[in-house]
Amino acid sequence: MTGIEASSGWSIDRRTALAGIAGVFGASLFAPLARAAGYEPVPKINTGKPAVVFTPAQRALVAALSERVMPTTDTPGAIAAGVPDYIEHMMGDWAINDDRDLILGGLAALDARSMADFRKPALKASSAQQDALLTLAMNDQLPGGARFFEAFRQLVVTGYFTSEVGIMQERTYLPVPGDYDGAYPASKVPRIFSA
Repeated sequence: MTGIEASSGWSIDRRTALAGIAGVFGASLFAPLARAAGYEPVPKINTGKPAVVFTPAQRALVAALSERVMPTTDTPGAIAAGVPDYIEHMMGDWAINDDRDLILGGLAALDARSMADFRKPALKASSAQQDALLTLAMNDQLPGGARFFEAFRQLVVTGYFTSEVGIMQERTYLPVPGDYDGAYPASKVPRIFSA
């Protein structure tokens, strides 16, 4: 199936959801996301088997870091939503070499800093240590850190909120919202509505 489907029979095209969420990031939208949403010219797109971009260690690190960005709480986290696979798909099918180099370089910088600070690869670092590494990247205290962090964060957030988990469990899906009530207390809204 090309859309996200639930047992209730509704479906939404992931590209439509991506275009909607892309507006949140504005002009700083990471190029592969802009291409997938139709905002930038598209280079030759892979139409064959999914591209393999990451080594097994990099793939595991992407999974661990994506879960740090969007952790499991009372709703499933990034891993359960399929975000690591989404990121590899975006890097393999929608990214050009410069985009891939940004992500791969950021992963390498995190690994190098983890080895220097914690004497272990970033994948084997504790959750608190991984958070510290991501904070260093966010604050541009690693080579290319801020650019990497923003691109990675956008990939995680977009992958999460365009997944079935993000649409159906993190948000409340209302295909046809109820009556308008201008005085409805926001405190009674359990989650943001998706439509």
